Amino acid sequence: MARRYAHKIPFILKINHNETLTYPITYDQTLYANVDQAFDMGAAAIGATVYFGSAESRRQIQEISEAFAHAHELGMFTVLWCYLRKLGRSRRMGSTTAPPPISPAKLTTSGVTIQADIIKQKQPESNNGYNAIKFGHTNPLVYDKLATDNPIEWTRWQVANCYMGRSGLINSGGASGKNDLAQAVVTAVINKRAGGMGLISGRKAFQKPMEEGAALLHAIQDVYLCKEVTVA
Repeated sequence: MARRYAHKIPFILKINHNETLTYPITYDQTLYANVDQAFDMGAAAIGATVYFGSAESRRQIQEISEAFAHAHELGMFTVLWCYLRKLGRSRRMGSTTAPPPISPAKLTTSGVTIQADIIKQKQPESNNGYNAIKFGHTNPLVYDKLATDNPIEWTRWQVANCYMGRSGLINSGGASGKNDLAQAVVTAVINKRAGGMGLISGRKAFQKPMEEGAALLHAIQDVYLCKEVTVA
């Protein structure tokens, strides 16, 4: 598949993923492939997930940092699914959507530091993150002066911590449900106005009939092609 469509669609091989047969479920990512395999397949890039904050995150960071460095040596680019899943062994957040500035400060910066060229992250949906979980290093001025109650500003923090956009930020479209097209367009507009570079949409598009899924993807593309939608 990589070689067949290489001239049309760059192929990205995700080299790790979760193992969902274990009960209770563990928030871990396991390597199922390596960089040389991806290169031999004709892939343009490798992708990987790191669950920052989980008990296994240190191992994941080391594994993916080494993989990303090797991919760059071979001329491939790297994409990181950059997620917050668990805070320590006992403290869990109620949502996997990390409120800012937890998301930019602890995730995007960590992601680009291990040489991710593109960061995929959930778009923030709330503010006051550190104060809500009462964990981590912060300052009241972050929420009083820097992180105003505007989703564009929250996402702009993600971009800022991607070395001011040198590593591109793409936001995830989220699970499939009601009003998917409208939600995807809103997410894309926020991402673009914040300085992001794109939106990834899997379940919202591919769990639908072909015509509906294609319309959703075209609507997202139209946002990024629209000259009237500019950086805020």
